[in-house]
Amino acid sequence: MKKIQLLLLFVFSFVIGSFAQGFVKEKQVIKSTILNKEVHYSIFLPSDYYTSERAYPVTYLLHGYGDADDGWIQFGEVNRLADDAIKAGKIPPMIIVTPDGFTSFYINTADGKLNYEDFFIKELIPHIEKTYKVKAERKYRGIAGLSMGGYGALMYALKYPNLFAASAPLSAAVWTDNDIINLDENMFNGLFGNSMGKNLKGKDRLTPAWLSNSPLAIIEKKTKEELSSIKYWIDCGDDDFLTIGNAQLHIALTTKNVPHEFRMRDGAHNWTYWRTGIIDALAFIGDSFHQK
Repeated sequence: MKKIQLLLLFVFSFVIGSFAQGFVKEKQVIKSTILNKEVHYSIFLPSDYYTSERAYPVTYLLHGYGDADDGWIQFGEVNRLADDAIKAGKIPPMIIVTPDGFTSFYINTADGKLNYEDFFIKELIPHIEKTYKVKAERKYRGIAGLSMGGYGALMYALKYPNLFAASAPLSAAVWTDNDIINLDENMFNGLFGNSMGKNLKGKDRLTPAWLSNSPLAIIEKKTKEELSSIKYWIDCGDDDFLTIGNAQLHIALTTKNVPHEFRMRDGAHNWTYWRTGIIDALAFIGDSFHQK
């Protein structure tokens, strides 16, 4: 009898301890009809998720090139950082979803073989809002990411302002047309061959696929009013190889008098930089969730 009581006490203590911090459910799966494959995602749930009857705002957090859905947890420690920030009142309780974006740049490929953008908008978001206790409204939906994921967070905000309240790209993979024209051939084919077309050189790289997926080109065509419906937090290190593209992004928005936050901190293109910036980014998104 005493052994049973001790066992029950252990189980009870474990459960209570688990509820004291946020949960991370890694390697959840959605079967995608659009991609014709299973897609993994990790999800962070606030500590009171299973004991509360409330619904939560959600932030989609996108990983960088070469990582997977668990990158933000394994290297970015976002579960620990977010949990601490929620307890400290720096960010509101929120669900954080990190889907596997492969090396898709989160857009549809020019050849139509990997329509990740369609998957994200038409399948992933509805799946999350059906499966979890999510406030399924634009004003409670944010998006963030690093590098390739920063590009994705930026692109989705620019293309789907009706879906997101705020976007926080960190070290976003933003290139100018000249960057693309002069990019090393192997790097161009490796990064953009599938999404834009392989073995293109010079100005031939400025295809309709590129121009329709260039943040700078999209901003140039949109009005101030269209762009201002989203709140933007742009953050890039001063030693990052993407500094110029992010500075150009800041200039493009400033030229059109679009309100946004621009940060250029000391740092490079690495996890040290992103770990020290993610909570400020989530706080910015979280502030957009609050009723004014």
